Amino acid sequence: MDIPTTPTDNNGLPSSETQTNRRRRKKSIVWEYFTIETVGAGSTKAFCKQCKRSFAYITGSKLAGTSHLKRHIALGICPVSRQKNQMTPFTPGSKTAATDAPKRRSRANSGYARVSFDQDRCNHDIAKMIIMHGYPLHIAEQLGFINFVQTLQPQFNLVSWNTVQNECVGIYLREKQNLLNLISGIPGKVSLTVDLWTSNQNLGYVFLTGHFIDDHWNLYRQILNVVMVPSPDSGDTFSQAILTCLSDWHLEGRLFTLTLDQSLSNETIIGNLKGLLSVKNPHMLNSQLLLRNCYARVLSSLACDVLVAMRETIAKVRESVKFVKTSESHEEKFVQLKQQLQVPSTKNLSVDDLTKWDTTYHMLVAACELREVFACLDTYDPDYNINILLEEWKQVETLCTYLKLLFDAANIVTAPVYPSANVFFQEVSRIQMELTHAAMSVDPFVSYLMRPLYEKFDKYWENCCLVLAVAVIMDPRYKMKIVELEFNRIYGENAETWIRIVDDGIHELFLDYMMQMLTLPETPMDEGNDSIIKTEAPEEASQEGSLLSSVDGLQDFELYISDITGGQQMKSELDQYLEEAFTDQVEDFDVLVWWRLNRMKYPTLSRMASDILSISVSTVASDSVFDTEIKRMDSYRTSLGPATLEALICAKDWLKYGSFPQPPAL
Repeated sequence: MDIPTTPTDNNGLPSSETQTNRRRRKKSIVWEYFTIETVGAGSTKAFCKQCKRSFAYITGSKLAGTSHLKRHIALGICPVSRQKNQMTPFTPGSKTAATDAPKRRSRANSGYARVSFDQDRCNHDIAKMIIMHGYPLHIAEQLGFINFVQTLQPQFNLVSWNTVQNECVGIYLREKQNLLNLISGIPGKVSLTVDLWTSNQNLGYVFLTGHFIDDHWNLYRQILNVVMVPSPDSGDTFSQAILTCLSDWHLEGRLFTLTLDQSLSNETIIGNLKGLLSVKNPHMLNSQLLLRNCYARVLSSLACDVLVAMRETIAKVRESVKFVKTSESHEEKFVQLKQQLQVPSTKNLSVDDLTKWDTTYHMLVAACELREVFACLDTYDPDYNINILLEEWKQVETLCTYLKLLFDAANIVTAPVYPSANVFFQEVSRIQMELTHAAMSVDPFVSYLMRPLYEKFDKYWENCCLVLAVAVIMDPRYKMKIVELEFNRIYGENAETWIRIVDDGIHELFLDYMMQMLTLPETPMDEGNDSIIKTEAPEEASQEGSLLSSVDGLQDFELYISDITGGQQMKSELDQYLEEAFTDQVEDFDVLVWWRLNRMKYPTLSRMASDILSISVSTVASDSVFDTEIKRMDSYRTSLGPATLEALICAKDWLKYGSFPQPPAL
């Protein structure tokens, strides 16, 4: 009997024609939309009946399967079918799909096919993307974006500018409520920083940032408001912006300190803002709860002043660096000469950015290390004709020494996590001491260069040293001793007077926190007169004289303490804290963790510490610390409405930190 044989090719494998006939006998829904054709020896392809696009099916002995053909149908990728809307979509959950699906299915394909499309979720994610990365609102209407998204998901419906704007504002409002809930639940007060941006339209944009510590001793730095002001030079404008912030976030009576941008430090503005501090005693800490200058801006101002003083020499160094970096042949010769001279420098030359003074500092440091190469470069490369004298190199080296002092101090506030207030006293006192010595230097060049910087920084030191000293006292590694040490270095024989001022100031502040336990909660800010926040005593107490209206301001408090202690001498929490042993100096010490662990031991002092340690001495964002100019709002942002602009900027800041923790439900 003859045995039927299967046609084979030259390799003994079943022919493509035989394989095709076997596949045609299958009843998959795929073949309602595709035909198969032999396109060459051992090659068969599937062609979409609608768009005529070809897909691999059989190549030699390899069978591609039908999964990719099913996706062409199920996801509506075929443009002709999608436009005509004539084909019945293939759904992986259908009976046909269950019978004809490949037995071995990849996990990725299986999960992808089951994902349902959610237009609302896409709209939300587009808005979130726009907020987080600062993209323009109309990006969703741009052709390139539309094509990209529809390639990924053909079912996506185009969204308009208004839809995106509304979605962005919706995200802002939800996040704002979460942040408001968080601030409402903190036990302490909030410090504000006020920064000013400008625009080409001569409009001002006031950035108000809140700084506070929650009940878990986490430090927060969040933009609360961005207020457009028509007159940046008006003192009333900033007072109104701050009042708006206090009302918006329910901070009446909870404001602890104000820190201002340097450009806002004129006497008219200062006078209008002094009444906004929520303290019962306007003379507390000699009014230093109003910090008149931004730490980062002061350092930038000093750096710019000293760079301007040496602008001619710096220009020669800059042109030399440009000569090397703007030509591959010049740079190659420079590297060869460096190797011949065996100069050990590891610094890379780079041309500075005139809007960032730290880039100029790094350029000068690198050039100084390579000055021997520059000195010989004219003999090795005839095109180089810049002559920098040896004396000029020495001056640049001296300049870099003092720029490093400023750079190291500024670098503290560039970290992703903003530091607590206790870290600044040592940096600021070190600069004060170094500039004092430099201004009195016997070297005429050093004294000429540094005296103007000393005079400017001395005013900043005078304004902030008391607040910074109180903050470092809240560090259990240092307490009062670090203040005594630094003041003795700076003031010499007059140090005792300044030490006494700090000691009196911190005890006065502690007594204020003690008295807060004996009075009613503060009432909202009085809008009359100069907007000073007032605290009213209960009616019965006012008839006999309230605590705050007693003869010496502390009489009732002392009587109360005497009564509960039986007249015995009792040390306050503050005195007990100051007299106890110092905490060991350990790496990665976290002062906030220490106070969280000791809050039960010092219930009143820990409350004061949380407010003090959250004080911010800098008003600018970490990416603007080294700026040489005031920030300017770009033309796109100024074209937006004030409410939309505020929503985009604030929401971007909030989304960087994820979701805010919410207080437990009652």
